[in-house]
This record gives sequence, structure tokens and C-alpha cells, in this order.
Amino acid sequence: MKIKMGMISVLALSALIFAGCGQSNDDNKTEEHSSKGEEIFKNNSCVGCHGKDLEGASGPSLKKVGSKMSEADIEKTINEGKGNMPSKVVDEKEAKEVAKWLAEQK
Repeated sequence: MKIKMGMISVLALSALIFAGCGQSNDDNKTEEHSSKGEEIFKNNSCVGCHGKDLEGASGPSLKKVGSKMSEADIEKTINEGKGNMPSKVVDEKEAKEVAKWLAEQK
């Protein structure tokens, strides 16, 4: 009986250790984003068309988009869509955050 209890304790301790490891990985994912706008961009369908590094894919590259468009114009495009880009990919509050972040990409 003592051996079984010892094994259960070891297994329980192992489970706690592994659970802690998983927890810190989730925290690291959140810290990778420098802004709320970047986090929204990378966690929505934006990445599918514009690439995780803004390099473009089926949609245009957004590298240096802040040099070409104002924050207001970027926000308008996110809200209204343009070309093959549908409107309202994110809600208006999120669009404002993404536009702010993209406008800083110069």
C-alpha cells in the first residue's frame, strides 16, 4: 500500500510540474506582441492574407503601410473592406487598435 501511495504522489507531482510548464508557455505567447493591435492582427484572419510578418500572401504586404496610409485611412479600410478584403473582419474597437499599430509600421 505504501508503494502505491508513493507512486501516486510522484504522478501527482509530475502532473503539477507539467501543468506549470504549459502555463508559462501561454504567458510567453501573450508577451510576444508589442501592442494590442498586433495581438488582434495575429490572432484573427488578418494573418491569413497579409502574413504574420506583414509580408503579404493572398493580400498585399503591409510592411511600411504607415508610410503610405494614415491611421484613419487604415481604419476605414479595415471597417469597410477594399478589393477582395471583406469589411468588418474585426469589430470597430479592434479595428482602431489594429489601425494604430499598422500606422506605426513605417
